[in-house]
Formats: sequence, structure tokens, C-alpha cells
Amino acid sequence: MRTDKKIHVGLLFGGNSSEHDVSKRSAHNIYDAMDKDRYEISLFMITKDGYLLSDASSRRIFDGESEDGESEDVVVEDAMRAVDKGNPLAPVLNLSKQRDIDVYFPIIHGNLGEDGTIQGLLRLLQKPYVGSGILSSAVSFDKDVTKQLLTHNGIRNTKYLVITPETRQKYPYDFCRDLLGEMLFLKPANQGSSVGIHKATNEAEFEAGLDDAFRYDFKVLVEQSIEQPEEVEVSILGNEQPKASEVGRIIVPESDTFYDYNNKFVDASGVQFELPASISDELAGEVQQMALDAYRVLGCRGLARIDFLVDHDKVPYLSEINTLPGFTNISLYPQLWEVSGISYNKLIDHLIQLAFDEFKRRSKLHYDFTPLDAE
Repeated sequence: MRTDKKIHVGLLFGGNSSEHDVSKRSAHNIYDAMDKDRYEISLFMITKDGYLLSDASSRRIFDGESEDGESEDVVVEDAMRAVDKGNPLAPVLNLSKQRDIDVYFPIIHGNLGEDGTIQGLLRLLQKPYVGSGILSSAVSFDKDVTKQLLTHNGIRNTKYLVITPETRQKYPYDFCRDLLGEMLFLKPANQGSSVGIHKATNEAEFEAGLDDAFRYDFKVLVEQSIEQPEEVEVSILGNEQPKASEVGRIIVPESDTFYDYNNKFVDASGVQFELPASISDELAGEVQQMALDAYRVLGCRGLARIDFLVDHDKVPYLSEINTLPGFTNISLYPQLWEVSGISYNKLIDHLIQLAFDEFKRRSKLHYDFTPLDAE
């Protein structure tokens, strides 16, 4: 980490997931919150077709130009894209030219950003980056693998089963209903922001929900529902010794089944955020401890937002973990830290420092045999 001049941050955003535009809004907020006297910032957008743009082209789009614009920079990028489509290492080559970047801040939600892909690229570049590593990102992104690890470690979560295209006939609606209850939730195992999630209370809804969920993944969770749940969330910050924020509560309009993509990123006008949540200290403490336990079990680093469902008996169930949560104007991760005493700009400082700390810690590991007396 350089101390004689500004820290050069590469802000990565966009991506080819359903959360492309959400990522752009998150990147704007992070950029605006960063102390320009402390940080030099380069922008790198991944397009909807997976191409990584230069700082110049990314900045034009960041400033409001259409992604389909015909500026000279974007035209050049389009020409390069046509050539580079035959070269799977093009993103590595493009980023490797930016040798003076000190640390990367990926804020790519969903596919390519939270599944370990971009983390692998940054690992190849041997650069510090904000957030969890390859394995913990991939594990946390896969809802099935996450739930297996949570269950194995005694962290309460809802009952479920997994259906694939090959096993679909084995698990008809009646079987799932008898096992998990009258109301079922169907979720693609590897997808974020409530995309492809459906409620099913009859066979027709079940089959239609599976059809849609299989558009997003070949593995679909059929999950037990919690009757009239309270939805609460906790933000986590840290590496080996993480800390939990205050607990927040989401109050969704009665007309909505659950806190969906529209509520989260498009129109939150009907949703109320109670920050901090007016719940008992005992319940808040249990939720915070479950969140910290899950964060450690999954090997997370830097940050995560962890979501819970609380039943009518005030029993919390861990619902989902997000290793690169949103930073939009209505995103709960930064809001929860605000009410917990950490301002938005200080939060960004913390996350960048945690990236340097984790990189330094990992640099002490040996990947080839080294005799002890040679150290």
C-alpha cells in the first residue's frame, strides 16, 4: 500500500446479470462517498455481454452516456470487443495493463461478481480487493451449499429440498407440499435479488414457478415458508474478527408476498425500513450472533448483509447471505452501518483497509514447499 500519494482504487461495476443497473447505481454512491483527496479512482464497467471496458469508456457511461452510445471511445471498444470475443483472457489482459492500481473495489452484484469469478480474476492479477475470496463467494452465492454448511454447523435455516431438471418428476407438488407445508417458495440456487423466486400454493403455481426458476439455474430450491414472517437484516464488517451492525426490519406492504426485486431496487415507496428494529434485545442478540457465526462458517471477508425470517414465536431463521450487497440509495447495508455509528465515507475507508489487511495476511502463505530453516 502506497503512503506517499493517493491510494489508486479500481472500481469495478456492471456485469451481465439482472443486477447490472443496480451495480451502476451502487458504484455511483461509492464513488461519491470516496474522499477524492485520499483516493484516485479508475472506473471499469463490465458490459451486459461480459466485456470489460476501459476507464475512458466506463467513465463516459458512468457520467450518463448510453451504453449503446456511439462516442469514439465506445466505437473503439466495440471494435475491440469483436476481436476479443475469441480470446477468453481479454479481461485479464485489459486489467493487467492497469499496473498502478493499488486495490480493486468490485461492486458487481450477482453473476460474475458474487460467485467467485471476479475474485479469481483479481487473484490472478495479485491485487488486493474488497470482499470475500473465491471459495467463500462461490459457496455463499449457492443457496443449496450455503444451507448445507449452515445446517452442518447448527445455524438455523428453513427446511428445503433441491430439484434439478433430471429429478423434477421425482418431486411433484404433492410430495413437496406434504414434506414442507402448504405454501412453498421456489428459488434458483445461484441467483440474487429475488429474481426467479415464486410462491406456490397449488400445482399450477408450482409447475409455472419451476419453469421460470429453471431459466436462471439448473438447481432450484423448494423451501418451507414461514407464516407471516418478520424480515430482518444485519450488516457484517470485518475479516477474522467481524462485527455486526444494529438489526434492521423490513415492513413489506400486505399486497406484496415478499421483499422482491422491485422493492429492493426500483420502488421502495411502499416499503418501510425500521432502523434499528424495534425488537427485543434478546432477539436482536440472537440474530447478530447467528449472522456472525454464518459469516465465519462461510469464510467471508470484508462485508456481507445477512437476511433473516422471524416466525410468530420470535424464532429467527437465516434466509440468505449477500457477499457484495447493494450500495444504492435504498440499500440496507450502508444504512444499517449509519445507524450503528459508521458513516458512509468511513465505511468505504474501512472496506478498503480490510482489503489491504487480507491481502497482506494471505501473502504470508507459501504455495511451494519451503523448509522451515529457509524462512
